[in-house]
Amino acid sequence: MALIAGPTASGKSGLAVSLAQAANGVVINADASQVYADLQILSARPDAREMAAAPHRLFGHIDGAQACTAARWAADARIEINRAHAEGQLPILVGGTGLYLRTLLDGIAPVPDIEADVRAAVRAMPVADAHAALSREDPEAAARLAPADTTRVARALEVVRSTGKPLTYWQQHKSGGIADSIRLSPLILLPPRDWLIARCDRRFEQMVDSGAVQEVEGLLARALSPELPVMRAIGVPEIAGWLRGEIDRETMLDRGRIATRQYAKRQYTWFSRQPPINWTRETQPIDDKITGEMIIKLRQ
Repeated sequence: MALIAGPTASGKSGLAVSLAQAANGVVINADASQVYADLQILSARPDAREMAAAPHRLFGHIDGAQACTAARWAADARIEINRAHAEGQLPILVGGTGLYLRTLLDGIAPVPDIEADVRAAVRAMPVADAHAALSREDPEAAARLAPADTTRVARALEVVRSTGKPLTYWQQHKSGGIADSIRLSPLILLPPRDWLIARCDRRFEQMVDSGAVQEVEGLLARALSPELPVMRAIGVPEIAGWLRGEIDRETMLDRGRIATRQYAKRQYTWFSRQPPINWTRETQPIDDKITGEMIIKLRQ
């Protein structure tokens, strides 16, 4: 199985299509935003030409009214990987969501369902208060997590309050990972940061001019919960604010560019540090020569 990962706008989709064409492959999405049917443009999902050039799976297959968890995606991905193998095709995972990849490869902790009242109470806390509470109830997690990391702090606190055990306890009992049962050819794209930022800026403006506004209008018309992942995707809050008259167009563009850059920076940091050291990393922008070399490596 091949894996092409890295930050947004690094060239993953084009490389995945080239590999699929050269190696009888199936491109399997590993990006948390690209699973949603409502985010064709804003998630930078492969366009019609790319989708027609090679088989694609798990792109736009979930309605925005649902929240796709890492566990659900991993279960879907296992099905598509097995299907590809059964049909004699090379499964090619492509995406930038580290949590998805980690869940698929390493398994998932069997954390029981969090009690609804516990979750509501924790999620209503200011992050500083939540981190202070975590310092008392799970000091190890509090020391590991940044005080401003709202999502992870809340998750750790709600787990220890609901289950009586810290998150690390459950993580030690992970199951369902496929890393030990497959032969993986991984490649991480980490092009120069200046090059990547320039692409991020251009991409967001192109999205706004190519249908992203209409996508957000459609989401707002559905009156979906603002807590759903689809409503918090990069670009959605910024464009929604403009459509509601809260900000002008230039402010919307500036905020969208900033949000995209910040997201790319977080991904860049994660993929620089978290994957195993022996995973191949490409630090040059993608071109035809590099693509050819990568295809040879990934097919080995």
